[in-house]
Amino acid sequence: MISDMRADATSKRTLSSLYDRIGGEGATRALVEAFYDIVETEPRAEILNILHLRGHGVAHSRIEQFRFLSGFLGGPRLYVERYGHSDVRKMHEHVEISAEARDTWLECMNMAIDKVGISSDAKSELMRHFTRVANMLVNHD
Repeated sequence: MISDMRADATSKRTLSSLYDRIGGEGATRALVEAFYDIVETEPRAEILNILHLRGHGVAHSRIEQFRFLSGFLGGPRLYVERYGHSDVRKMHEHVEISAEARDTWLECMNMAIDKVGISSDAKSELMRHFTRVANMLVNHD
């Protein structure tokens, strides 16, 4: 009985997560792929592409952002399972992030959300969370 109640509570929590509302693993992966496709091809995203190339590269970032976003959005905590934390400041401590880079990141993510067809209310919620985190990461003038 207790395990049934736990399973039911987990099911209710999972069904209401942003991760599930946008479409789970497939949609999260599509969002990450669309985002990095934009980073690699859009001229206005050059600042982000350069930052990624100075670090571990875009291919690495595609994998790690998927892992991070899965847990961040309420799905499987893949990044935490692998690294023991999901501290975005720690993840980005090696990167100089300016207000311009933050704004470009948010613009590219906004474009990626539109590209994969996420609903407007889910988009609003995503962008609210992304903006909060992006603001925390600015560490360079």
